[in-house]
Amino acid sequence: MAISLKITKTQQSRIDQCDFNNIQFGTIFADHMFCCNYENGIWQDAEIQPFGPIALSPSISALHYGQSIFEGMKAFKNAQTGAPQLFRPLDNWRRLNVSAGRMAMPELPEEIFMEGLSQLIRLDKDWIPTKEGSSLYIRPFMFATDEFVGVRPSQKFSFIIFTCPVNSYYPKPIRVQVEQKYTRAFKGGAGFAKAAGNYGISMLPTLEAQRSGFDQLIWTDGSQHDYVEESGTMNIFLVVKGEVITPPVGETILAGITRDSVIKLLRNAGYSVTEKPVSVKEIAQACERGEVEDAFGTGTAALIAKIQSITYAGKTHELPAVEQRKVSNFLYAELENIRTSQSPDPFNWVVPV
Repeated sequence: MAISLKITKTQQSRIDQCDFNNIQFGTIFADHMFCCNYENGIWQDAEIQPFGPIALSPSISALHYGQSIFEGMKAFKNAQTGAPQLFRPLDNWRRLNVSAGRMAMPELPEEIFMEGLSQLIRLDKDWIPTKEGSSLYIRPFMFATDEFVGVRPSQKFSFIIFTCPVNSYYPKPIRVQVEQKYTRAFKGGAGFAKAAGNYGISMLPTLEAQRSGFDQLIWTDGSQHDYVEESGTMNIFLVVKGEVITPPVGETILAGITRDSVIKLLRNAGYSVTEKPVSVKEIAQACERGEVEDAFGTGTAALIAKIQSITYAGKTHELPAVEQRKVSNFLYAELENIRTSQSPDPFNWVVPV
């Protein structure tokens, strides 16, 4: 079903100010954004307008009570035709609505999400970088806009999509530390949702780790800190004696779309992939025996982030050189090529715009 969509184009593009070969992730924004509001039980006022500040009351619910969710996705150019295309956009839409349900927010109809997104990407297609490892990062988000200071679900919401050209999120392998003090998520909570608060509570632990020389954390379970959950903002994979292992998603682990893509690609290529609880102590022992052949995080922003070392209980375990890593190198190349149509797309993940 088509939606009524007003389009107001910018009078002056800023694209000539962007050095596409040297972009600090998340700092340069394309010319336009898509906006839509929810009020009286209806999504309305769909519009594409020039990217810029939005007027908000200081009393809106999102600012005080954290009723805010988001998604992360990317657009690419077809390497043969130069046409813009998306990677698994309907999976992002479905996950957005899972997050909305957990945070007492209204579902967003598919037609609003896809039409607003597609029109926005068509309008700003020249902002899509073509350098290897680069893309147009897309940030859809929804937040509560009731002008009311009181703890209750909002009745008004705004949904916005903006985009920004990006280069690689992690330009080199990362050093991670197993977190044993702080907790990211717990059973019965909202760890599976892409809720803003989940990321807010992670900032202090991550900052402390970075001050100690690490790039990211490996989050562990909230009860005993015995089992691996996520790595920073990514799902985590390990290759131990030829077996690819990753923790199962659930209440405390985000169901990553890149994670799911990785599992499907590996199984399609004949790899053994096991989804099971991963004990931190077992991983440390496997590292000491030289059995961990590869370790990496997966996510929309990071794609495949190779882990250089894992530090647990004060001991650092160095992993094999990245050039030797069969699994993560295969995945990085395969995903990059599928998303830009340089390789066949066996799962029909790519959606032309």
